[in-house]
Amino acid sequence: MPVNTKCIYDMSGCGDGLKILVTTYWPRGIKKEKVDRWEKELGTPPDLIKKWKGGSIDWATFSREYLKAMKSKKEKIAELAELAGKEDITILCTCREGNQCHRKILKKLIERRNRS
Repeated sequence: MPVNTKCIYDMSGCGDGLKILVTTYWPRGIKKEKVDRWEKELGTPPDLIKKWKGGSIDWATFSREYLKAMKSKKEKIAELAELAGKEDITILCTCREGNQCHRKILKKLIERRNRS
């Protein structure tokens, strides 16, 4: 099954499947009913967000640091990979920029887990 990604502020679609929010903090203005699960431990660590948003690190550094943080979350990633093998899932976060967002990295981790 596909693993989709979206900004939490985008419209929901019928193909979204299970909607999983992966942010450390709950996003402003979003009702709990908009998501099926909140996996805050898969969000970007606060110190890493600060460095990225503050411009003190580049995307390559951010990616490496996020991957490093996710090494201790292997069980949670495996759980999402198992879900993705059974049904469509959509990974949600607050980032509007889709290409440079931790949800894209997380999607790859989940898909890689499903291939192995």
